[in-house]
Amino acid sequence: MDSPVETRRFVLPHVAAMEGYVPGEQPQGGSFIKLNTNENPYPPSPKAKQALVDAVDDRLRLYPDPTGRAFRETAAALHGVEPDMILAGNGSDDVLTILTRAFVGPGDLAAYPTPSYLLYSTLIKLQNGREHVVPFDDAWRLDVSGFLEPGVKLAYLANPNSPSGTALSPAEVARLAERLECPLVVDEAYGDFAREDCVSLVKTHPNVIVTRSFSKGYSLAGLRLGYLIADPSIVHELNKVKDSYNCDALSLAAGKAALEDQAYLAETRAKILATRARLADALSELGWSVTDSQANFVWALGGPDAEATFQELKRRNIFVRLMRYPGYPTGLRITVGTDAEVERLLEVLREIA
Repeated sequence: MDSPVETRRFVLPHVAAMEGYVPGEQPQGGSFIKLNTNENPYPPSPKAKQALVDAVDDRLRLYPDPTGRAFRETAAALHGVEPDMILAGNGSDDVLTILTRAFVGPGDLAAYPTPSYLLYSTLIKLQNGREHVVPFDDAWRLDVSGFLEPGVKLAYLANPNSPSGTALSPAEVARLAERLECPLVVDEAYGDFAREDCVSLVKTHPNVIVTRSFSKGYSLAGLRLGYLIADPSIVHELNKVKDSYNCDALSLAAGKAALEDQAYLAETRAKILATRARLADALSELGWSVTDSQANFVWALGGPDAEATFQELKRRNIFVRLMRYPGYPTGLRITVGTDAEVERLLEVLREIA
């Protein structure tokens, strides 16, 4: 049998040469506090859980609706758009994959900010495309003119951004979209925690595409569901690219119910925002520099050694995310957990400071 090195010759050269995306650590078993991958610390809506129970019946022998019509109608009503402006995916990562496959071919240029979501780079490389990165400055401001590279076929903008949690205003995003000659993907995975969103821009700027996730605000990371909002003509083309049945019946049912329970979202959102403020203040008192986060995490820089802090927290079964980007200081991205989880984190940080 060929060795792993020898069998690499079967793989496309550009795939063999690239590094794959590495998700945050997912510890299994034992007792731990998990603040490293930005899951919601509160359970899903009771209505979403009941929808799951109701969906487990004999209909599971059948394929799901390939376009998720009932889900799309609910999402469209929530955002004040038409159902043909919604496309559902197996998590927002699937939606981003569909977009990249549709717009970026071999040798094509795609742009994204840095530091930001590392998956953008992976998706471009999978298409054998070329990357154009636009750097944030030291104050996490973004000069959007940096996106205006000739030949760019697709631009990604995480808004709010990860790891910083900072966000451009809709007016700033609109100005960028007006100057671009390609689609602008506004990745609002953390939009449920932000002060504003860019959904309204889809109606006024045909090249704006907004993506959303159920992993953060709706506490459904384990089900894998996301969606995008775009001009109907774009959605029509994307339906050619997506897998035939990319969303299962259970996810679609739970997602629809979660969207219908906006009161529950508002309740858990308020808890997270309040805890986020307390966490940011406490970290600042401990010597960290904390950005103005509009997400369900905080980005801590400049305090005690980040690597040593990360390792000591992990030793005590507290998981946060150590983030390294070339040319930028190493930092800790810390998910906003429950009040009890955050208090335990701060207790340990005070001990080891």
